[in-house]
Amino acid sequence: MAEAKIIVLPVGELQSNCYLYLDQTSKETLIIDPGDDADYIERTIQDNDLKPKSIIATHCHFDHLMAVLELKLAYKIPFAINCKDKFILENMTSSAMHFIGIESGPPPAVDCCLKKAEKIRIGDCLLTVIETPGHTPGSICLYDKANTLLFTGDTLFAEGGIGRSDFSYSSHKNLIRSLKKIFKLPGNTSVFPGHGAASILEEEKTLHNL
Repeated sequence: MAEAKIIVLPVGELQSNCYLYLDQTSKETLIIDPGDDADYIERTIQDNDLKPKSIIATHCHFDHLMAVLELKLAYKIPFAINCKDKFILENMTSSAMHFIGIESGPPPAVDCCLKKAEKIRIGDCLLTVIETPGHTPGSICLYDKANTLLFTGDTLFAEGGIGRSDFSYSSHKNLIRSLKKIFKLPGNTSVFPGHGAASILEEEKTLHNL
């Protein structure tokens, strides 16, 4: 089995978790949710001799996106999202200014629209895209079955937390459906959320009683 490694980098004013997901043998790396602090992310990549292959956002809120453009240019790698969130991406600049008073720069161009159940290979490691709408229409989770890892973005947090569903484009009903979907995965799956500490899926399922 290909062994994956995860490096967690809390970034930006909102302390979003940027994840470097890598195949330990090849050092090929996926950058997940680079929300800010591109220099810090690049330094970590250099210090660990990693080989970035692509960037994925679990959803398109600005605090998961603000380092994407710089990293795309630095490594000449593609950026992928679920394109149901593209309208949120296009408003990144105004959203960042509204919520935290920061000039984020222009939104990055999208190179690939991720599809339901799409497989993403990083070295010999494999991630599956799980569509989990609710927090945003295009929210996704990324699941590594072999290594029992799940990146949940802002769909699910540790200690019973879930993403906001009070935005005009959000849906609490869809968010609950998405939680029920991921709670069908093995209970020993490690959960890596968009903010805060990691958890175990079975513990979160028990807290939600779904």
